[in-house]
Amino acid sequence: MIVIMLSEACAPVDRRRIIDTVQFAGTGLRVHTPALLSLSGDHKKIAALLADEPCVLDVAKLPAAYPRSARLKGRPRTTPVPLGNADVGEDFTVIAGPCSVENRSQLLTIAGAVKAAGAHALRAGAFKPRTSPYSFHGLGVPGLRLLAEARELTGLPVVTEVVDVRDIEVVAEHVDMIQIGARNMQNYTLLREAGRTRVPVLMKRGLSASVDETLLASEYLLDGGNEQVVLCERGIRTFESSYRFTLDLGAVAVLKERTHLPVIVDPSHAAGASGRVVPLALAAAAVGADGIIVESHHDPAAALCDGAQALPVGDLPDLMSRLVHACTAAGRSLRFETGDQVRGGGLLDRVHS
Repeated sequence: MIVIMLSEACAPVDRRRIIDTVQFAGTGLRVHTPALLSLSGDHKKIAALLADEPCVLDVAKLPAAYPRSARLKGRPRTTPVPLGNADVGEDFTVIAGPCSVENRSQLLTIAGAVKAAGAHALRAGAFKPRTSPYSFHGLGVPGLRLLAEARELTGLPVVTEVVDVRDIEVVAEHVDMIQIGARNMQNYTLLREAGRTRVPVLMKRGLSASVDETLLASEYLLDGGNEQVVLCERGIRTFESSYRFTLDLGAVAVLKERTHLPVIVDPSHAAGASGRVVPLALAAAAVGADGIIVESHHDPAAALCDGAQALPVGDLPDLMSRLVHACTAAGRSLRFETGDQVRGGGLLDRVHS
């Protein structure tokens, strides 16, 4: 269960008294924040002990063991996570870009197209976990530097994946949001280290993970002190072989019921083919997702990674336009990224300089 206190009206001496009261009434007491405790024990007994405490807002029995992730009384329906000019969870947020950073010209060309389409952030992998050890695994740190340059030229915040705990520090220095990929959702050492950063984290659901397992994984990030966490449904592995993964939009609805964390959708990995990306993206918006993360490339046939599922950058404006209607159906609006397309000069001039 959790004990929620009124942080504004609760003096340190009152908080200490409450902690002392429950300390021996249950087991596993943890102080998550000055206003949030969790412990195990007899819910009715502990609720009775605290019934006359004016500082206690609620003693809630949790349906699962994720007190930091759960949607609870006294918490907002969704806790927004800032990403550049957008607040993921409040604004419908579109993150787009190539699967991987291949070279400077490729990245800056795509970054300019993402900005021009009105999307809110640029995604691209500097480190790539690949099934085959012989596949392209990214440029590493030089790729991070290119992402930082793309951010400087376009003003777009950048999102990239970390695959090794040894790289968290350098990744955090270069990007605006760290991605934990599906293959690493249950890499608890990596989650703990990402939780110690104060850079927002986008965590994807594992290929065969349940909703509860996904929320428990996010608890590692929140328990580490990082309160800026976004969840991502990207498709799960089922018996169906007609597409790459089964996009579980039902999980989006369930997650929105159970957690206050924003939930976005990756239609690209589920689709496996660019022609299916737009319909799945529109469905994600209509079902109530807080955003999408889409793979896009200026030359998909030449892409070094996942070219088949990359939406041509020329299709991004149409996607953004159609998302307006899907967002409206879900009762929310889509704000296009505005402002100068490039800071300090023409982007395409710099691509070839």
